[in-house]
Amino acid sequence: MKILVIGGTRFFGVHTVNALLRDGHAVTVATRGKTPLSFGGAVSHVAVERTDSDSMKRAFAGRHYDVVIDKLGYSSNEVKYALDAIECDRYIHMSSTAVYRPKHWNTREDAFDPTDAPVLWGDRGAFSYAEGKRQAERALWQMASNKNFVSVRYPFVVGETDYTGRLLFYVAHVVKRIPMYVDNLDRQMGFIHEREAGEFMAHLVTADCTGGINGCSRGTVSLRQIIEYTEKKTGIQAILCEDGDPVPYNGEVEYSINTERAESVGYVFPCVEDWIWDLVDRYIEDVKGESHASESVR
Repeated sequence: MKILVIGGTRFFGVHTVNALLRDGHAVTVATRGKTPLSFGGAVSHVAVERTDSDSMKRAFAGRHYDVVIDKLGYSSNEVKYALDAIECDRYIHMSSTAVYRPKHWNTREDAFDPTDAPVLWGDRGAFSYAEGKRQAERALWQMASNKNFVSVRYPFVVGETDYTGRLLFYVAHVVKRIPMYVDNLDRQMGFIHEREAGEFMAHLVTADCTGGINGCSRGTVSLRQIIEYTEKKTGIQAILCEDGDPVPYNGEVEYSINTERAESVGYVFPCVEDWIWDLVDRYIEDVKGESHASESVR
């Protein structure tokens, strides 16, 4: 198949492109061209400004793709620009479990209905992240009602190349003995590894499904578990206090994500416990390595 990936040069987008290449697809990556491609010449490239309607139309005039994977649709306008500019048979939009208001235990796809209110048109700067994703889905569902489309909803994506550094934040604060403020240590939350997030997107290229679909590792983990594991592995006690650095997941509700729909189309996610401790180990080593390097410079 001819597949266009909008984004795809970092984090789990790289895993998506690699999975598509392994499956034998002809892949084109669309970016602004500021990040070098890391696929050894195996993909084509289109330079485009994703947030500009005219740029999108110029870049994709006369082109047709079997599938578009849009990792950068953060607002209603951006989805509209893609649908107006690109001819395709299937459109896969990277959404988020942030669309659920709020997430809760066993959150299923029907907890958010993108057709129950009109679209609010605007660029990503007009909305919060969560509201931007809701409006992006509304635009997709209401503009492409007769098309073959999917909205993929992930919770927190973490991994070795996670540029947000949210989970790494906890590990670094423990290892470096930096005080931090956690508003709810025992809140259970869902996570997905970057590899699974990327490969599930590739799986959906040929999966028989449309509409919203959740992706998440099975099970949940609390912040207390993550901190206590780090303490045990390092022998360093976390400094938790109200005047410490606020942690990235403060304000989140406790929740779990139901992935039965993904399983019904042939994709079973691993348990979060199967991989998250290896990732924390990697973070611990990385932070220790940075500390040793800094000491050597001194």
